[in-house]
Amino acid sequence: MAKKPTEQKKPLYPRKENYGKNEGQVSEEYRLLIKSPTFITSAATAKQFIKTKKPVIAVCGKSNVGKSSFINMLAGQKRLAKTSSEPGRTRLVNYFDFGSFVLADLPGYGFARVSKMEKIKWAKTLEEFFENKQGIAHVLALMDSRHDPTEDDVQMLEFLHFHTIPFTVLLTKADKLSKMKLKENAKAIAADLYLGIDDVIATSSETGYGKNAVVEKIAQVLSVWQAPQFGEAEEQEQIEE
Repeated sequence: MAKKPTEQKKPLYPRKENYGKNEGQVSEEYRLLIKSPTFITSAATAKQFIKTKKPVIAVCGKSNVGKSSFINMLAGQKRLAKTSSEPGRTRLVNYFDFGSFVLADLPGYGFARVSKMEKIKWAKTLEEFFENKQGIAHVLALMDSRHDPTEDDVQMLEFLHFHTIPFTVLLTKADKLSKMKLKENAKAIAADLYLGIDDVIATSSETGYGKNAVVEKIAQVLSVWQAPQFGEAEEQEQIEE
């Protein structure tokens, strides 16, 4: 009796020879989930934070980790989020409408050349943003795949853990490493952060690698978010009656 061919698992990490243009091709799920991303507004204070019925996906990370480049990759646009050669320029909460959800780009942290008062101001902005955690569906925490998590990275995840805010770690600049080195770094970073390897996704804004994996994660998040909670559905039924 012929043996049933074993199903090959999709690789978690990019092969070096696959760093090419085809990695940027989007899935059908992407086309259904993300539609014509647009910039909404920027907020400097808590009073300016927007209120929306759509689930909010927040993006956080160090000031030089490549948040703007990641957002542009996810949007399939080159200039949706403004990039800068000087780290630490994002000092506002920038909101983008991605169709099925709102993406909030948070101020980057950990930039050494910023004054102590400026760092305190950024920290306050982040704390105030996360106070309304009921409106936050998920956080994408960006870290550089080439380096160990910084003290600021660890502190950020500890904050999310403490406030029970779900998150996924995204490793940026994966194209800068070989397949073997990326796999090694990803496992080490996951271990340092006490996470499973499934909670870490390698990405590259240069090649588009990891884009579909991120979209799949967001789709999972939204499917849970859109499911009516017990009590809310009952309350809705009473309103309709």
